[in-house]
Formats: sequence, C-alpha cells, structure tokens
Amino acid sequence: MAGRLSGRRIVITGAGSGIGRASAQAFAREGASLALLDQNEAAAKATAAETGGIVVPVDVTDAADVEKALERAAAYMGGIDGLLNSAGILSSKSFGSIDPEHWRKVLDVNLTGTFLVCQAALPYLLKAPGAAIVNIASGQALLPSLTGSAYAASKAGVMMFTKCLAMELAPNIRANTICPGATATPMTDNEIPPEDTARRQKLADAYAMKRLCVPEDIANGILYLMSNEAAAVTGIALAVDNGRTYH
Repeated sequence: MAGRLSGRRIVITGAGSGIGRASAQAFAREGASLALLDQNEAAAKATAAETGGIVVPVDVTDAADVEKALERAAAYMGGIDGLLNSAGILSSKSFGSIDPEHWRKVLDVNLTGTFLVCQAALPYLLKAPGAAIVNIASGQALLPSLTGSAYAASKAGVMMFTKCLAMELAPNIRANTICPGATATPMTDNEIPPEDTARRQKLADAYAMKRLCVPEDIANGILYLMSNEAAAVTGIALAVDNGRTYH
C-alpha cells in the first residue's frame, strides 16, 4: 500500500544511521516530507541523498539547539505532523563501573533528549490533525539485562514518558513507543563487531527467532505507528524483538 504517509511532514532525530536512517527510507517511500536531524551532519546528508528532505545538525541535549532545529524543520516543511525520536547511545557498563558522568550522559541523550525534542515539537504538532509521536525505547525497557542499568533506566524512562504523553496529548496527538530487540546497527557493531560471530550468535540465541533484528524490521513497526492505520493506537510499547520478551 503506497502513500501511507502522503502529505505528512515528519522530523526524525538520529536520521544518519541505523533505525533512524531505515525509518527515513521507509517514510520517503510512503510519500512523507522529511527533516533529518543528527549530530553527525555528514551521516544525515548521506541519508538525505536517498530520501530527500532538509538536513539539520542538532545536539539533542541542548535545549536551545533543539528549539532552533525544530524551527528550521517546521519552516522548511510548512509544519510538523510526525516526530520520530531515534537519537540515542548505548551503554553496556556494569553497575559498579558506572561513574556519575557516564550515567548523566546516557540519560541526557536517551531520555532528556527525547523530552527536549518532544517539547520543542509540541506547538507544531498541536496544529496538525492526526499528529503522531514515536519514541524509540528498547527491549531493555521491558526486561532487565546484565550491564544494562544505565541504558535500561534511560529507555524505561522513555517508555513511561511516552505513555504519559499519550494521556496528556490525546485526542490531538498519538504517542507510542517502539521497543527494539538487539538490532544490527552501527551502535551495536561498536559493542560487538560483526566479525565477532560467536558473541553475536550468543546474543541472537537469547531470542526466539535466533537472529538479530535489522533496522528495516524496526522501521516497519514505526511506519505502522506513524501512519493512519494506527489511528486507534496510542500509549503502547510495541516490542519488535524476535520474541525476546516472551522467550
């Protein structure tokens, strides 16, 4: 079904790689206009070369920078109908090895960054009938993991923050969370290099389907939640995780 996002104007953070990039590709195929936000401007430009749209460099932890970025995005597209918060960082440190600076950095990017972008986008979303927010949490928001305390805490915060948004912003704006399982993205590759096949297979074996997700798996779920097909869906946390949460 082509054109599911025809006429929609969507902001994507973390658009330069991984799930953000795959989502931009999916949105563009379905007719959306895009504002591609990323701290790595070159990476976002590489995405834009495939999808079109404006590239806006942004530090999601800087409130003033975020506000300016959303102003540019809205001016370019003539408004904002949808927001995907995909910017994030991974942390796999044991609790005893986490220093306060690392803890703050993980929460600042993953949780506070999501808050700042949502808040800056709100005035524009309120003017758009059928507006939607999708925030990316993690399977670690649903199940604990070893060495996951900082990351899981940040992503569980994103999940509950989004549920609160869904309550506060209804009926004008829908807000949902995606909880991906382990996904073959550059962020994951930095933790477990692709050539370390034994470790990657051990990770995959924790999942019912015995494989890692690919960014397109997650983008398909995001596309559904962003589209009018999900008009009756708000406040949910959709696990796209090869069965990890029940396995």
